[in-house]
Amino acid sequence: MSQFENVTVVKKANIYYEGKVTSRTVIFADGTKKTLGVMLPGEYEFGTDLKEVMEIQAGELKVLLPGATDWLHINGAGEFTVPANSKFKLDIKTATDYCCSYIAE
Repeated sequence: MSQFENVTVVKKANIYYEGKVTSRTVIFADGTKKTLGVMLPGEYEFGTDLKEVMEIQAGELKVLLPGATDWLHINGAGEFTVPANSKFKLDIKTATDYCCSYIAE
């Protein structure tokens, strides 16, 4: 899906790591949420409340998922899923465009 229809966009940005990671929240008619954002090169750690599906639109990064010992490498488009109530690490190599979906289970 290259675009979203009939959504609400929250004007206030989500800003992390001194502006190196930013996103905007998109709310769908059924109440589900996604964020659309950009991550600049650097190393980051994030925690999850809900299950998250990260769709990488463009960029190069490595991600260390909970319980994993090997980093997953994505160059270009890709996707990974992070369980609820966990932490994951990111090593962003180039500016990375992403869409994150939040899944209540």
